[in-house]
Amino acid sequence: MDPALAPGERAKLLLPKLTMGEKVGQLNQRLYGFHSYMRTGDALLPSPDFVEEVKRCGGLGVLYGLFRADPWSQRDFTNGLVGTLARQAYNMLQGIVLDHSRFGIPMLLSSECPHGHLALGGYLLPVNLAVGATFHPKLLGKAAAICGLQLREAGVNLALVSMLDILRDPRWGRSEECFGEDPYHASAFAKELVMAIQSQGVGVVAKHFCAQGETTGGLNASAARIGERELREIHLPVVEACCQVGVTGVMAAYNEVDGIFCHANRALLTDLLRGEYGFRGVVMADGCAIDELMVMTGDLEQAAAVALHAGLDISLWDEAFSRLEHAVERGLVREEAIDQAVLRVLTLKFAQGLFERPFLPEDRAQSDYSYTRFPQSLQLARESAVLLKNEKRILPLAPRKGDPIHIAVIGPAADDLYRQLGDYPPPLAPNEGVTIWKSMQRLAPPWVEVEYAQGCAQGQEDANELLEAAVGLAQQSDVVVLVLGGSSSRFEEGARFAANGAAAIETGGSVLMDCGEGVDLAGLTLPNGQTAVFEAVLRTGKPLTTVVIAGRPYAIPRIAEQSDGLLYCFYPGPMGGQAVAEILYGIVSPSGRLPVSLPRSPAQLPVYYNTKNSYRSRHYSDLPDSPLFCFGAGFGYGELHYQDFVLSARTISLEDLAHTPLTIRFRVHNVGARDDIAVPQLYVRLLRGSTVRRTRELKAFVRLLVPSGECVNGQLSLGVESFGGWNPRMEFVAEPGEAMLYLMDSDRLLWSGALVLTGREMPLRLEKP
Repeated sequence: MDPALAPGERAKLLLPKLTMGEKVGQLNQRLYGFHSYMRTGDALLPSPDFVEEVKRCGGLGVLYGLFRADPWSQRDFTNGLVGTLARQAYNMLQGIVLDHSRFGIPMLLSSECPHGHLALGGYLLPVNLAVGATFHPKLLGKAAAICGLQLREAGVNLALVSMLDILRDPRWGRSEECFGEDPYHASAFAKELVMAIQSQGVGVVAKHFCAQGETTGGLNASAARIGERELREIHLPVVEACCQVGVTGVMAAYNEVDGIFCHANRALLTDLLRGEYGFRGVVMADGCAIDELMVMTGDLEQAAAVALHAGLDISLWDEAFSRLEHAVERGLVREEAIDQAVLRVLTLKFAQGLFERPFLPEDRAQSDYSYTRFPQSLQLARESAVLLKNEKRILPLAPRKGDPIHIAVIGPAADDLYRQLGDYPPPLAPNEGVTIWKSMQRLAPPWVEVEYAQGCAQGQEDANELLEAAVGLAQQSDVVVLVLGGSSSRFEEGARFAANGAAAIETGGSVLMDCGEGVDLAGLTLPNGQTAVFEAVLRTGKPLTTVVIAGRPYAIPRIAEQSDGLLYCFYPGPMGGQAVAEILYGIVSPSGRLPVSLPRSPAQLPVYYNTKNSYRSRHYSDLPDSPLFCFGAGFGYGELHYQDFVLSARTISLEDLAHTPLTIRFRVHNVGARDDIAVPQLYVRLLRGSTVRRTRELKAFVRLLVPSGECVNGQLSLGVESFGGWNPRMEFVAEPGEAMLYLMDSDRLLWSGALVLTGREMPLRLEKP
């Protein structure tokens, strides 16, 4: 076949030659890649299940997770794939596929990439929630490009990347996979992530579509009881943003929306995604989700038919799609529908260049993806730390040489590398990553003495001894750094997992893993006796800085009130220990801002900042209605003063705004002794309109370096789309009326101004890709 032809044209020429069985094989991704090989020493063999599946399908559509290594896959450095072995295994399996395909159709390889390449030796990043705290999408792009390069060298064609979930309920165990609670903010990061990885020749499958971050009770895969307006205002903008930059694939979510499972929802997967957003890629199922449609259909063949009709192209681990040929025989599915899905898969394979380059060079030298060579993961960790309290300027701890100081570092999260990582991490080699405690030891100035006590552990057998040792160390110290938090670590004795890889933890089970897939919480308290450690250390009366390492917002009102310093760090990744130590010592100034609001109590939920402006009296009788800390909160070691605000217009027509953005200019003066980062955020509140709008909506933000003693100029802009909304006819329009603009930083109102929008209602149509 002529390789000069476009991928779609080549796919159209190949499709009619395939039998129905071969077509169905192209849509299947049933196998776990980590079960598809057997390793003894440096010898590799294909698993019998892999060979049998390839023979049955006359090839293979997609293979999932060949390089995955973690407690679920039961692969590690002794029996997993790394370096030359990884390339040999890929070539071995690809060769078997080609040998059994009549037309030499290679398989695609998909791999999880929620916070980096989840493989032995993979380049890992802080979790999305930490990345969202940086308010620095371009930095994510630089880090994600490194992941994309490593994935491409490994032969991965499809990176499965969490980015579409908006965090509206922190009880959800997968909170860490969200960029935050705001759709504009999340969209900025998602676009950079897609463009960065795909710039390296690896397709991105964005997940999960949609509304998984607002399910009932924060329970994973439960119903999202929201309507179309909430979908379009909160959960769909990030999907549309990914489509605008040409995302390769989209993965459907487990949950149902208004009574229809996402995997069975043609209005979402076809009418909206392809018809309205112009998406032209592949739609993939989440693990075993098509089989779960049996609660609707009663049998697997009907489940497969429903999913295919809705718009699914590729399965994941399910049985249902393997029965599509029988579904055709029963009249449940038209062959034309299967052809449409197969055509997309073949087009992707041609576009990836697999027909010309199906194998990897096995003699290539192992590339260096160390955190020393690529410091972007460390820089993300530095910029993600959020300083929420600094009474009496307790931080930084050792700003200059002086009298000797004794620091007690206490807490289970201070010296556990896996507590710094998100869910699904691979085993790490000894030189991969560093903990907070070890970093504080290494970076301590000569006049600083640092000692460590664990404080508490998972079990109760040593609870008293650990607590007494921690209190004794605190009493001997000049200052205490208490490192508390949660864990998504799967490296726990007796850990069990579901067929889709989610943690299988019974109520009252694990007290170590309290976050991650399958670990939803009704309460938001710190686990494992950490509150008792805090109270005991607090009673010593020593100056206290609390560092929280977390995968979700916790309700920590007493910790916030009683700590002299409070640093909140969403899982900062393998280099997070160094980043936190640098911030505590003042080597680096904290610059993160909260991407999600922290509640005072789970009983307050929801506490996201962008509530509807439909009820005047919003308060409880027993609690303040406000969150403990709001979206956007956080500050640094400098002292920033905003001044000289200039809005380009106080009245503007919608027609003019469509051609010339509205701008606000300002200056930021750092009167402090340290360089600092300003993160001005511009919010819009529409006061009048045909539907109820929100109290505030983020529409622009920027990071500005402000050196000590200097002033820098800042500017933020708003286009007509910044004032858009969904009218009663569900049309996206800008309406004339009045609006308020709010410029904020660190949850402080810096400036506000009224704006009048004139003219007629203006339809807003974004161009399809």
